[in-house]
Amino acid sequence: MSTPDVFPPAAEVAASAHISSFQKYEEMYGRSVREPSEFWGEIANDFYWRVPPAQPFFKYNFDVTKGKIYIEWMKGAVTNICYNVLDRNVNDKKQGDKVAFYWEGNEPGDATSITYAELLKKVCQFANVLRSQGVKKGDRVSIYMPMVIELVVAMLACARIGAVHSIVFAGFSAESLCDRILDSHCSLLITADGFLRGDKLINLKQIADEALKKCSEKNYPLKKCMVLKHLGRDDLICDGTSKSSPPCKRLCQNIQGNKQDKAKRAVPQTTWNPSVDLWWHELVKNASTECEPEWCDAEDQLFILYTSGSTGKPKGVVHTVGGYMIFTATTFKYVFDYHHDDIYWCTADIGWITGHSYLAYGPLANGATSVLFEGLPIYPDISRMWQIIDKYSVSKFYTAPTAIRLLMKYGEEPVKRYSRKSLKILGTVGEPINPEAWLWYYNVVGEKRCPIVDTFWQTETGGHVLTPLPGATATKPGSATFPFFGVVPAILNESGEELEGEAEGYLVFKQPWPALMRTVYGNHERFETTYFKKFPGYYVTGDGCRRDKDGYYWITGRIDDMLNVSGHLLSTAEVESALVEHSSVAEAAAVSHPHPVKGECLYCFVTLRDGHEFTSSLTDQLKKLVREKIGPIATPDYIQNAPGLPKTRSGKIMRRVLRKIAKNDRELGDTSTLADTTVINQLFENRCKTIH
Repeated sequence: MSTPDVFPPAAEVAASAHISSFQKYEEMYGRSVREPSEFWGEIANDFYWRVPPAQPFFKYNFDVTKGKIYIEWMKGAVTNICYNVLDRNVNDKKQGDKVAFYWEGNEPGDATSITYAELLKKVCQFANVLRSQGVKKGDRVSIYMPMVIELVVAMLACARIGAVHSIVFAGFSAESLCDRILDSHCSLLITADGFLRGDKLINLKQIADEALKKCSEKNYPLKKCMVLKHLGRDDLICDGTSKSSPPCKRLCQNIQGNKQDKAKRAVPQTTWNPSVDLWWHELVKNASTECEPEWCDAEDQLFILYTSGSTGKPKGVVHTVGGYMIFTATTFKYVFDYHHDDIYWCTADIGWITGHSYLAYGPLANGATSVLFEGLPIYPDISRMWQIIDKYSVSKFYTAPTAIRLLMKYGEEPVKRYSRKSLKILGTVGEPINPEAWLWYYNVVGEKRCPIVDTFWQTETGGHVLTPLPGATATKPGSATFPFFGVVPAILNESGEELEGEAEGYLVFKQPWPALMRTVYGNHERFETTYFKKFPGYYVTGDGCRRDKDGYYWITGRIDDMLNVSGHLLSTAEVESALVEHSSVAEAAAVSHPHPVKGECLYCFVTLRDGHEFTSSLTDQLKKLVREKIGPIATPDYIQNAPGLPKTRSGKIMRRVLRKIAKNDRELGDTSTLADTTVINQLFENRCKTIH
């Protein structure tokens, strides 16, 4: 039986959905575009404002030919985002006893939870600690921590006192941390002794020390470093019956073998500089659990988050308080169709924008209960994610296509060991999902009853901009479907002309929404050049996009991941989707390779499923499959066996590195963001077997 092209919303989801029909979506969307101040003004009324927003809600200029680019939402309104995500839920909505986070550690059985009331007290305590160390409104604070509850505490404590947090993913190198501290002129660093990633010990404090040494060498000595005793805490060695307040019972329950040896292995050697270093637990011991918020203008900076730049120098994306707050809260509510009894799990690290928007601020603004996961999807076994879903009765699950394809490699059996009966909605984020992975996610994980929300957005957009709504949108595997409220997309050709109907070209947006970034920290000129110079009057995403005859949007990948083969523009994402339709292929990546006749040709890397071999026959089959799916012009000239692909720690394939490998160029540039550098040598070795 053939697979349907369109999947209508599940009737049981639509019956209770906030937006229960496509007609209702169209009505709300139309109003959000025609009357944005009124639309967002009604939503803003659900939040606490010390000084309420006044009309007009927003002002902006997207046209570099008409002066400086600027975006303002609700400027002059005064609020505090920490107050809105904690105090408002505890005091106004009376849900202080509700669990805010279930924390699930690296090891099964290593778990705890924290309620909204408990989280508020801990945030107030740490906010008072920050103030006692001289941190004030507008100061930048760098946070370099694993996925623990204290990471949420630290970011919300910064927000409470008006400090600007800059969270650096805990997998980044000392050089990367140093660069971000220097660029944002941070006044203080918050880190931890270390953490376990699978069976690997990460000595985070040691890396932080190296970063601070580099900062000093560059004439920027940081005066204070606060350190959380995560692995070395006193309650680590216990019998599993600890009743202490969260977080507790780390690495002590359900662990096989000698607990003393296990605990010793887990504790990193922590170097200590008493003139700089301060223990978290000692600082909070006598701190008050009450802290008056710093009341901020809606356009005050909330956080800086660094994202990759085409020049190699990361960009400090700046988001502000008011607009980001209402947009992340609104997208979370409608895209995941959040209801009070849901248990929500976003697998992203808080070090990335997905963790900021859809693990911290968005869920907390809605009073949601979330799972905060420190571990790996296949550790200690390949069923870990499904075990967690059953353990907490997760109803809304949000993960990356990379994780889905990884789990696909192991087949259906590990998934079906667990019931997953609590699941209602599935989500994807991070990159376009190929139809085969979408269908596996839908058929196997969701058992054909859970709508998939395939969300497109960026660090820069702050929240979802193209996405289905689970009770309203009929979905097509691989399509991000339609724009969210207030978002007006367009597709342009190379000349900057808007294309109507079925079209493919550059994805741009015609007007701002509340959470769009405001600037690149310390470099507004770069902000204007990167996002507004190519097509004046539009925000330029840098992504290619196709709109089909039904008006659905399909992200075709970064524009710099497009190939021009004999005058034909090809999308790498489209080629990759064709390759992974073969039953032997788990994952694929396509890049350009110089060609004396075509200018460019396709060089493809394929990762095979377990039990399959890379042969010349398979290569022929894959080339034929691409020819059939896309056309002869897209036939790859080279297909290479890739047991692993170079990926960032957020799971994105580093095609820049693959292009270098394809050309046998070992000058790879900065590889500090690679999750596993060992794949590089293997790929170069395999390349030699492919091209002579």
